[in-house]
Amino acid sequence: MRTIDAGAADWAAWLALASAALLAFALILTRLGLRTRPVIAAAATSVPTATTLMWLAAPFALDPAGFNLTATAIFAACGVLFPIGVTLLSFESNRRMGPALSGALGNLTPLFALLFAAVMLGEHLTPPRILGALVIIGGVVLLSLRGGPGRRDWPLWALWLPVAAAVIRGIIQPGVKAGLALWPSAFAASLVGYTVSTVIILALRATQKHPPVSWRERGMFMLVGVCNAGAVGLMYAALVRGAVGVVAPLVATYPLFTLGFSALMLRTEKQHPGLLLGVAITVSGVVLVLTG
Repeated sequence: MRTIDAGAADWAAWLALASAALLAFALILTRLGLRTRPVIAAAATSVPTATTLMWLAAPFALDPAGFNLTATAIFAACGVLFPIGVTLLSFESNRRMGPALSGALGNLTPLFALLFAAVMLGEHLTPPRILGALVIIGGVVLLSLRGGPGRRDWPLWALWLPVAAAVIRGIIQPGVKAGLALWPSAFAASLVGYTVSTVIILALRATQKHPPVSWRERGMFMLVGVCNAGAVGLMYAALVRGAVGVVAPLVATYPLFTLGFSALMLRTEKQHPGLLLGVAITVSGVVLVLTG
């Protein structure tokens, strides 16, 4: 395993935080675009847009010198679930629950990432990390119960949507990390994964009939795709330079950026003390996981 020096670890942290900010911005744009459109129509625009841009950039950004067939197969296998699985689940949870709560529940990702990293990469779980996981779960419970049941206008089962997305992210991060150890190219990992996801989403889209998407809505979803692709690329670049235990918790801070963007861009998105407390508790759990 390659040694990660202090400079690379610092870069990994900044790249992970930049990824979190782009994820949050994409959540807000998704909320704006999904007011009238079905989820699959949005995904069928955003994911292929990002893939097209990547292929256009490939002659300049992709270095084939480090090509590794096993790594490519790993990236392709990850592409079956990510970004397409997370995109569909995140879009639907965003549409039903809003970006603040949907994004906050994504803080479960470090828990799953650490568990899968322990199995796949041999990382050890320590008592502080277990405590951090319990704190994260407590924060999520508080988020889901904020304001009492009378203020909830979405079905309780919808909680499983962002949780399932967090599970997929938790699987993908150590999986991609394993592939990057063989071919340390964040661009290659993004390109292969997005290409596989594009094939899947276009196949799904062809089986369904939806009203045509206006150019304004299409432009919104295209911008979402660009932001998500940038976030994924930054996360993969961070994984090249840092461990899963560092990258996963920092990427999971995107609910904090979501709250800020919500306040600025979604005037109707109300911020409740319970929501803020729930995010604070959840992020505290992330810190415990990180420092443990």
